[in-house]
Amino acid sequence: MSENLTLDDVAVPLRTLRLLASDFGHLPAPTVSISPIYPERLELAFHDDLPGFEMWREALGIVPDAVTYREQSDGRTRVLRASVDHAGSVVRLTAYADIVTPALTGGAS
Repeated sequence: MSENLTLDDVAVPLRTLRLLASDFGHLPAPTVSISPIYPERLELAFHDDLPGFEMWREALGIVPDAVTYREQSDGRTRVLRASVDHAGSVVRLTAYADIVTPALTGGAS
């Protein structure tokens, strides 16, 4: 189905993006994705910017309990995700950040 979609078929998330840019232009710029695979979805991704994710989450009225947490890359990357219906689209926020583990130090006794 997605191979036959036109730009008009993804007009709703494009309009949502325009509204978000107008209403929240002062917020950090995310990586933006609109795909014909999910023509109703607008994806905003934050790489190594958890504060940016949080600012957008608050601006869109997403409660903290709606954020999911998981890890990927053998526990080296945390992933936060939340979605909200906004202006006719599903807006999905995703944040990726390194998991910093203290270096193991050892000494000879």
